[in-house]
Amino acid sequence: MPLLRIDAVEGRSEVEIRNLLDATQRAVLSAFHVPQRDRYQNYHEHPQAHLVAEDTGLGITRTKNLVMVSMVSRERTPEMKQKFYAELCRELKESCGIEASDVIVSIVSNSAADWSFGNGRAQFVTGEL
Repeated sequence: MPLLRIDAVEGRSEVEIRNLLDATQRAVLSAFHVPQRDRYQNYHEHPQAHLVAEDTGLGITRTKNLVMVSMVSRERTPEMKQKFYAELCRELKESCGIEASDVIVSIVSNSAADWSFGNGRAQFVTGEL
């Protein structure tokens, strides 16, 4: 946990997708200090016409390298979130050549009772995690 969904324009190779997912995980580890194997990622590709991301009036230019990262997580501090945004952009630039202007992130917070990692149990509530 956290659970990440990454939406991107189609056309990346398997290696490029793996690099993107690995870079995203490194940012998660750095910002949120979760265990190494705490990794839940879901990658979705879309035709370019099916993924629309304008700039909300900020003057941000997007390209076909656009990635939208949606995260569901237990509550994180504003500082942790800001570190994640910065680390994610740095990792994606260094590992994948994706510019920060092509990275959009949205984080939705939930509580311990909102998670089950399997076996029909809420492991944060039961104390297993």
